[in-house]
Amino acid sequence: MKSRDKFFIGNEWVSPSTAQTFEVMNASTGEFVATAPEGSNADIDAAVFAARAAFDCGEWANSKASERAEIMKRFLTALAKRGDELAQTVSTQNGMPIGLSTAFESQYSAGLLQYYVEEANNIETNLDIRPSQMGKETLVEKVPFGVVAAIVPWNFPVTLAISKIAPAMAAGCTLVIKPSPGTVLDSYILAEAALEAGVPAGVLNWVAADRDVGAYLVSHPDVDKVAFTGSCAAGRSVAETCGGLLRPVTLELGGKSAAIVLEDADIDTFIEGVPTACLLNNGQTCFNGTRILAPKSQYKLISEAVAELASAMVIGDAMDPETQMGPLASEPHRERVEAYITTGKKEAKLIAGGGRPKNTPGGWFVEPTVFTDVANDAVISREEIFGPVLSIIPYEGEEEAISLANDSQFGLGGSVWSSNNEHALKVAKKVNCGTVGVNGYVPSIGAPFGGVKGSGIGRELGPEAVDSYQSFKSTYIMN
Repeated sequence: MKSRDKFFIGNEWVSPSTAQTFEVMNASTGEFVATAPEGSNADIDAAVFAARAAFDCGEWANSKASERAEIMKRFLTALAKRGDELAQTVSTQNGMPIGLSTAFESQYSAGLLQYYVEEANNIETNLDIRPSQMGKETLVEKVPFGVVAAIVPWNFPVTLAISKIAPAMAAGCTLVIKPSPGTVLDSYILAEAALEAGVPAGVLNWVAADRDVGAYLVSHPDVDKVAFTGSCAAGRSVAETCGGLLRPVTLELGGKSAAIVLEDADIDTFIEGVPTACLLNNGQTCFNGTRILAPKSQYKLISEAVAELASAMVIGDAMDPETQMGPLASEPHRERVEAYITTGKKEAKLIAGGGRPKNTPGGWFVEPTVFTDVANDAVISREEIFGPVLSIIPYEGEEEAISLANDSQFGLGGSVWSSNNEHALKVAKKVNCGTVGVNGYVPSIGAPFGGVKGSGIGRELGPEAVDSYQSFKSTYIMN
């Protein structure tokens, strides 16, 4: 992987305004990989100016949705050609196992773009003619907000970028995308795909920067909408800024989801689902069900089965196809997760993991860790750890399970496990969260994704995501 020295602004590779750079490290080895420029306020100004010009004056501003769909289709083709490169780049940077990055960062992100190509083709019908009580008629249409500030985290950098880019493009918006410094190299691959596809100048612009410059982007006077994915704390700051500016914002934040194992659940089915529903991406997934609620009658059996699974997971280099659990994304993040494990040892019983694996001398690895005898008010039950740490909490009766699941500041995801889907659905309806899985959990491209309470505002995915980049405009025809 090569170092980069430019930003992608207005379809040109633009030199940064300062000599500041980010160092990109290999999460599996801790070794230096490359450098990339660190953006300043001046670089953000340039990117926003390009996006503003493209929206106000460029060909994009006057394009039909079907024309945008054709451009997005070419973008999809160019992106699909780079699928392997994207997966390898992401896995190197953040430690995502290569099998997972191939499935999500390559294939799922391409599927996202394909979905919104089709949604863009449906937008032509978004004009509604209504009778007018004070005149002839009223034309009601959906119009794009304008310039979007899209702030993307490091855990699923391609998927979460495309989940903003695709619906915003379908709606007719232009974007300034700020990737995370830890996973910046993949953004250059996306930019190269956009350039090859002939996406008009200024529609997509990338500037990597730190939090302070990201805050400047959020508050920029020429930004019309903000789409943010990240921590709850950062999301509150973004929301405060957008609230003061009366600026539309979508916030996809953290979670502390509950996996409710009902008494009639098939335990083997649940254990098979734990890697994707509870430990996905080395535990670095916002919707992971890291609170496992187990009935007291089967608590010991479930706890032992989860511990056995965690202890048997293949830990190794993210680029090894056999790896099930890769490293955490950075050394500071590993220290944060290990601090929670230390806390957990004081307030619960450790039955698996809890340390660093012996066969991985380099990189930022943590063993899959399981705690039992955990109270729902324990720190490791309340706060998002964002690592491979599971808390198994006992309950007696389904009403207590539902109460425990809902007793959280978060409300992003969750799952219910039962041998009877109808039974599981009845319980799922009582769980206060934006998304819930039955006997598994994988977000659906065609359905809205997002949370309630501290997990955010608004929705991504599904046709609803396009709506979040548009506003209603009514034109009154008087005679």
